[in-house]
Amino acid sequence: MIQEAGDYLQDQLPDHPNHPKGRNSYAHVALCVKEKFGNSYKDIPDDKFQEVVDYIEHLKSNPS
Repeated sequence: MIQEAGDYLQDQLPDHPNHPKGRNSYAHVALCVKEKFGNSYKDIPDDKFQEVVDYIEHLKSNPS
């Protein structure tokens, strides 16, 4: 799902001065998930699966 979201967000993320060559949408999604849930996506408990899916959909709808 993270890869699919990264594909979708390719070239949609706003420019940022720290990323003069463009932003990496895959890293962006993975980092947002890690910050939101306090763990790497691999370490998030299975019972939070739907919450993670909903959050990734939110990221796709609201590129930042």
